[in-house]
Amino acid sequence: MKTDDKNPIGPDRQARKDILKTIIRDLHKGADARGLRKRFSELIKDVSGGEIGAMEQELIEEGLPESEVRRLCDVHVHVFEDGLARQEAPRTPPGHPLHTLGLENRALEGLIARAREALSSFEGASGPSLKSGLLAGLKPIVESLFEVEKHYLKKENQLFPRLEAKGVSGPSKVMWSIHDDIRGHLKDFRRAVELGDTALVLKTGGVVLQEMSDMVGKEEKVLFPMSLEMLDEQDWARVKEGEGELGYAWIAPGGEGARGPEGNVRPSPAASAGSGAGVSLATGALTPEQIDLMLVHLPVDVSFVDENDTVLYYSATRERIFPRSPGVIGRKVQNCHPSKSLDTVNRILESFKAGRRDEAEFWIEMGGKFIHIRYFALRDAQRRYRGCLEVSQDVTGIRALQGQKRLLDWES
Repeated sequence: MKTDDKNPIGPDRQARKDILKTIIRDLHKGADARGLRKRFSELIKDVSGGEIGAMEQELIEEGLPESEVRRLCDVHVHVFEDGLARQEAPRTPPGHPLHTLGLENRALEGLIARAREALSSFEGASGPSLKSGLLAGLKPIVESLFEVEKHYLKKENQLFPRLEAKGVSGPSKVMWSIHDDIRGHLKDFRRAVELGDTALVLKTGGVVLQEMSDMVGKEEKVLFPMSLEMLDEQDWARVKEGEGELGYAWIAPGGEGARGPEGNVRPSPAASAGSGAGVSLATGALTPEQIDLMLVHLPVDVSFVDENDTVLYYSATRERIFPRSPGVIGRKVQNCHPSKSLDTVNRILESFKAGRRDEAEFWIEMGGKFIHIRYFALRDAQRRYRGCLEVSQDVTGIRALQGQKRLLDWES
């Protein structure tokens, strides 16, 4: 490898990545970010988002906790921002998942600008009527910001699984935990607006708007370039598959189908099942089409995870309680949950596998609904663990039932 005094690293990618990791380790030890920025500038003139993502993955594999990588994420992106700023955002054609996510980011940036302009008006406002008017104007902007959920879900359920399949899970987990922070801080912002507490509005709004703006930068300077480096045409076809199910934030796409690398529209599993030979069951036989129809018409959401913790199925019901998309199929269930709930998920599965428990039950209130969630250990005739069934149900109406309604009381 050729080196010189001005650039002792040379052009070698691995050597450059080693320097990046050294800088991050020094940040971890508390080194001054300004000094590291200068050191970075002297040693490495150009760095790609893909290299930063690969560096994060290697640091996690070498033992640096995900939580620590997440804590340092903002710092090291700022340390490298001069190099990243020189790079253009990835260019992709209309209909490509990254093009769609980029359009959503442009819409989000416009909303953030409007929200910040509204917040700046509060600082000089006086009198209850003026503040009340400003709050009324801010409220629809805040509600529109909640559309970002669709943007984050497409990343979590479609893009992240494909990166995991390539052996890159660390950056995705770090980003998912930041999504969860933004979700919580958005709720704080909405609550402050509803309370009419202008000081709290300014505080919560300032925090979450900056977090969302920073996330746009992380996506376009790190995640998107890394994804383009690692994923092929088939991967991108699979990323696109679930877009329609999860929805679009602020934009109306051109209606492109979920197309594979050959350009053919992929049929849904139900459509391709047909009405062929029946599947023999313990008490009868059904065709694949009949099984699919039965499962999607149940008044519950069902997901199946096999004995190796791999997601093999979810019921694509019309109105799902929790968002799902085809990207979760074949994914480890641990990667389908945010970091804060991962320990509980693992403890449930471990207790099922060890035979200590056969069921776990939870209930939550969400969006005005009362949701009942149950996990069941599935065992064969020899009591061997064969997987886990998750069943979620909106029981709001059931809880409100009183008296009785008999079959004979039904009217057509």
